[in-house]
Amino acid sequence: MHDVAQLVVNGVIAGTILAVPAIGITAIYAVLRFPNFAVASMATIGAFAGYVANVRFGLPALAATAVAFLVAGIVGAVSDEYVLKPIRASGLLAAAIASVALTIALENVIRFIFGNDLRGYDLPLQRDWRILDIRIGPQQVENFAVAVLAMAAVFLFLAFTRTGKAMRAVADNPMLADIKGINADKVGRLASFVGMGLAGTGGMLLGLDSAIDPLTGFRAVLSVFAAAVVGGLGSIPGAVLGALTIGVAEELSLLVLEPSYRSAVGFLAIVLVLTLRPRGLLGERVY
Repeated sequence: MHDVAQLVVNGVIAGTILAVPAIGITAIYAVLRFPNFAVASMATIGAFAGYVANVRFGLPALAATAVAFLVAGIVGAVSDEYVLKPIRASGLLAAAIASVALTIALENVIRFIFGNDLRGYDLPLQRDWRILDIRIGPQQVENFAVAVLAMAAVFLFLAFTRTGKAMRAVADNPMLADIKGINADKVGRLASFVGMGLAGTGGMLLGLDSAIDPLTGFRAVLSVFAAAVVGGLGSIPGAVLGALTIGVAEELSLLVLEPSYRSAVGFLAIVLVLTLRPRGLLGERVY
C-alpha cells in the first residue's frame, strides 16, 4: 500500500505537469481543428530555451520558464503561419502529417545546435521531504505549483478576457464568430502562440525533473496526445482530467511493468477511448 500511495502522489504531480502541454494541443485543435504534433518539438525548444536562460544567463528557474513559454510560443506561431497554414488548405490530414515532419526538422535543428548530450538545469541540491513516509522532492512541488498557475492563467484568460472569449467563440462556431466580426485568422495565430507556449513550458517542467536532450518532446508527445484524447480533443478541462488519468496510470503501471514499457499506457488509453467513447471523457469543445 505504501508503494501504491507513493506512485499515486508521483502520478498526480506528473499528470499535472503533463496537463500543461495537453491543454496546448487541445486548445490548438479546438480553434484550428487539427492535431498539431509539432507540440513535441516546441516542448523541446522550450526546454532548451529555458536551459539557456537558466544556465548561461543565470536566470532562476521560474523566470526561465517564462522564457520557455515565450520562445516556444513565438516559434510555434511563426512555423504554423508559414509552414502549416498553407498546407491546411489541402486538408487536415495533410496538415497533421506536415506537423510531424516539422517536429522532426526542428528537433534536428536543436540537435545541430546543442548536440545529443543530456543537459541539466542549474538547480540547488535539496533533500526530499517525507510526509507520512511518502517522499516528495521540493523541485516536484515547485513544478506542480508552476503547472497549476499556468492552468489557472489559461482558465482565467478564456473565461474573463475579451480575447479569450473570442477564442471560445471561434472554437464553438467559426462561421457565427465571423458574422460577429471576430477575425478567425488572428484568433488562430493567438491559439498557436498560447498552445505552443504551453508546450514549451511543459517541456521545461519535464526537464526540471530529470534532464533534457533533443528528444525530450518526442518522448512525451504520446502521453500528451493520450491525455488530450482521453479527456476529449477540444476540451480544456478534459485535457486536465485526461492528463491526471494518464499520469497516475503510467505510475501505477510500474507495479507490473518495466519502466521502459510505461509508454504502452498511452497507446492503450487511446485505443480504449477511441473504441468505447470516441468523444473522450468530457466530450468535444467543452470549456
